[in-house]
Amino acid sequence: MAEDVVDLCAALVRFDTTNYGNGEAEGEREAAEFVAGHLDSAGITPVLLEPAPRRTNVLARVPGTEPDLPALLVQAHLDVVPADPAEWSVPPFAGVERDGFLWGRGAVDMKDMVAMVLSVLGTWAREGRRPRRDVVLAFVADEEDLGHFGAHWLVEHHADFFAGCGTAISESGGFSHHVGEHRVYPIGTAERGTSHLRLTATGRAGHGSRRNDDNAVLKLIGALDRIAALRHPVRLTPPVRAFIERVAATLGVPVDWDDVDATVARLGPAAKLVENTVRSSTTPTVLRAGYKVNVIPGTATAEVDVRTLPGTVDELMAAVDAALGPGVRREFINHQEPVQAPVDSPAFDAMAAALRAEDPGAVVVPYCMGGGTDAKAFSRLGIDCYGFAPLSLPPGFDYRGVTHGVDERVPVEGLRFGVRVLDRFMSC
Repeated sequence: MAEDVVDLCAALVRFDTTNYGNGEAEGEREAAEFVAGHLDSAGITPVLLEPAPRRTNVLARVPGTEPDLPALLVQAHLDVVPADPAEWSVPPFAGVERDGFLWGRGAVDMKDMVAMVLSVLGTWAREGRRPRRDVVLAFVADEEDLGHFGAHWLVEHHADFFAGCGTAISESGGFSHHVGEHRVYPIGTAERGTSHLRLTATGRAGHGSRRNDDNAVLKLIGALDRIAALRHPVRLTPPVRAFIERVAATLGVPVDWDDVDATVARLGPAAKLVENTVRSSTTPTVLRAGYKVNVIPGTATAEVDVRTLPGTVDELMAAVDAALGPGVRREFINHQEPVQAPVDSPAFDAMAAALRAEDPGAVVVPYCMGGGTDAKAFSRLGIDCYGFAPLSLPPGFDYRGVTHGVDERVPVEGLRFGVRVLDRFMSC
């Protein structure tokens, strides 16, 4: 069994766990069995659960020395998005170490977190250590699709396993972001809701050479143009307001709450972490219509990626409905409410302390994630979910760009930094 976090991460990357969506995925069982083997070697009993063949989830519990304390849930997904080898400079599932980085699909999303957690557990086993509180572990399938074979299924069918958990940590937070001379570490305390929509326009089918004032394609294009033009109002949630205040104070720039966009622009590189979360968004992404160039179809469909901030869902859907126009209807493909955890909490303070212990210059701030994670499932159990998968990243490293991107990679020293931070936090 591998013990070094870099070796663990490389081994995990080599499992092709591509999630193609629509229930099709590769390799989740093999990756789950690898994780289960490491848990077993650390004296931790794993439970493997499959809602469908080969869609495998691994659960376990590490008993703490003070079991009356609220338990900590550490959750991570084993699946990854597809990668086209022709676009990469290295084979995406080779787990190659080069130039101080470990390269491969899943290196930062999120097999790095899986490897760091396994490394911490291995250290505890070798040193005979135990955490103060119970640590519940969930290594899940299907996060990169809808979670129907992973976190959402576990919450619906095995909620009792997570009884007593007060706080959860997972991906998309705790990484360093260089802003001038400062190292900002955003901890995810919220994420926008996900409301994927399907629009269907209906009209009169006919020959492409003839006039048709009831063309479904034109109706759909008009609706999409109006939706794309929507300018959603600024809505400052507690983590977004706190992020802006704390980063602005660090940089010594003024805050103007009457012109949030201008204030965000003054935050320099940190603006990328907040610019997408000061308002909701509606982004057309998929179009389907017709089957032959000389035939006007009777229906045309589109899909729209909608992200909502807390308290904005009804307002946003009303704006979308007003933009549809006659002959176009909408339905939800997927609808998950926004998630928020307390910005000022003992858990957040403990994460910040663990980061500062390894990097005394760390500027730790809360932030809202623009996308979504399995926190949307586990928060339904009343668990406060945070994005905290700590990494130390070099200046100029485009963490967001390599996530789901080409040549995904993680710095090896960043992994070792993350292990030390997680060890401190998970032990407390």
